[in-house]
Amino acid sequence: MNMASAPAEIVAEPLLSLSAITKRFGNFTALSDVSLDIRPGEIHCILGENGAGKSTLCNLIFGVHRPDGGSMRYRGASFQPSGPADSLAQGIAMVHQHFSLVPDMSVVDNVLLGRQRGLLNRAECARQLEKLAVDYGLPLDPFAKIEDLSVGERQRVEIVKCLIRDPSLFVLDEPTAVLLPDEIAALLDVCHRVASSGRAVVLVTHKLAEIKKIADRVTVLRGGRVVATSDKPAAEIDALVRAMIQGNVDTLDQSAASILGLEPVKHIGHGTENDNTPKTKVEALQIDGLTVRDYQGVTRLDNFTLTVDRGEIVGVAGVEGNGQSELTAVLAGMMTPSEGKIYLGDINLTAKSPKEITAAGVGIVPEDRHAVGCVTGMSLAENIYLNRLDEFTRFGFLQRSALEREAAALMQRFDVRARGPGALFSSLSGGNQQKAVLAREITLPNLTCLVAAQPTRGLDVGAVAAVYSHIRAACERGVAILLVSSELDELLTVADRIVVLYRGRIMGSCVADPDRREAIGAMMAGQPQ
Repeated sequence: MNMASAPAEIVAEPLLSLSAITKRFGNFTALSDVSLDIRPGEIHCILGENGAGKSTLCNLIFGVHRPDGGSMRYRGASFQPSGPADSLAQGIAMVHQHFSLVPDMSVVDNVLLGRQRGLLNRAECARQLEKLAVDYGLPLDPFAKIEDLSVGERQRVEIVKCLIRDPSLFVLDEPTAVLLPDEIAALLDVCHRVASSGRAVVLVTHKLAEIKKIADRVTVLRGGRVVATSDKPAAEIDALVRAMIQGNVDTLDQSAASILGLEPVKHIGHGTENDNTPKTKVEALQIDGLTVRDYQGVTRLDNFTLTVDRGEIVGVAGVEGNGQSELTAVLAGMMTPSEGKIYLGDINLTAKSPKEITAAGVGIVPEDRHAVGCVTGMSLAENIYLNRLDEFTRFGFLQRSALEREAAALMQRFDVRARGPGALFSSLSGGNQQKAVLAREITLPNLTCLVAAQPTRGLDVGAVAAVYSHIRAACERGVAILLVSSELDELLTVADRIVVLYRGRIMGSCVADPDRREAIGAMMAGQPQ
């Protein structure tokens, strides 16, 4: 959607103007000489690879960081926020890539946090949340605890925390990465409503279909610099992607291209003539009657039974919150099942610890890499070899040089971008954290089964291609893959077969074929086929 022909007020004085902005972290330059304008009434999308500086740019606008060079102007005046509270007070709200919620507090209390002193009017806040749910299609239970919500529901809380403040500038850093298709449509509608009222939206996204649908203007970052801009993004998507990855879109992995909207979905699977691919079916993972009840006695996973063969990719589809999180948590050893058994070959993994599950040959890529997939206060090298640190320990001391040397090789192989293997894991972008977690799990020496939950969530075009290249390569070596994703296009493109979860039960299964999309969608809505 191009705003060039829109009313004159759209091209009036910018609401926010950044001029020659530079930001350094030690010797690392995250942003260099970045200039851009955000106009009232527009949706301005920021596109770039993981580590390109997008989140840093958003954090500068929101007052989390201060620039080392350049200047910002907001509403015609110099803008030097002292912190996020200052930005919020001036009408700038931000949805961060990683959640900033208090897990053991309710939705209402999280929304009120920092906004109200003295006695909290929870009932009035609940009424406001109900109105937002009606207006924007983002329903929430106001009194549910954050720790009991799915990842997608937690993202909704972050969004309504901003909307309830009625901001003039709405900054969203990868907000749709954890949302379902209907929720994404609702959020994009929110963005349209905010912009049409004369306010502005800054949206960081990797999904080209979203850019084609909603963006008025696009700025592309690469290596911390502005390398392209467009006032007609829908018509110039290919050029924008080329600018982002400094290459030809024709070289992109087919699955990455189709998932991100460059072309229609085409089933890729993992078929190969590699001689190492098993010629006959050999069961690797067996899940028999797995049932999970929460502390209130509510059944979250109900008699889940499934086998995954060596050299096979099985996708698990479903609207988020239908048992996927519980399934992956049990398989990872993070939750004890109420009933049922889990086997890897002849090994009974039921209720085993994460360490025992890893030792048996199961790699786990969790849906929330930041909360349970890493230790952010440790180095990148330590996180990459987190489950094998004993290999680099002698007489009780960690041989850091050897560890970092091996980690550097994996960084290059998996394109993990950081200042070096000794960098704090918390300093990496979300996408590079995801690639590091994948590198750790997929290089387990005895890997027999990989359980990957939302493995491409929040990743850019090139990273999506790399992730599926590594997953398919593992599959071709005979590894069994259980792929849990809320992205149906992703599953239809990569998986061999798909099972659909609805309210904790398997509603049905079928071959992963784009022609089965309608039937799979019906099963996701609870209609057996």
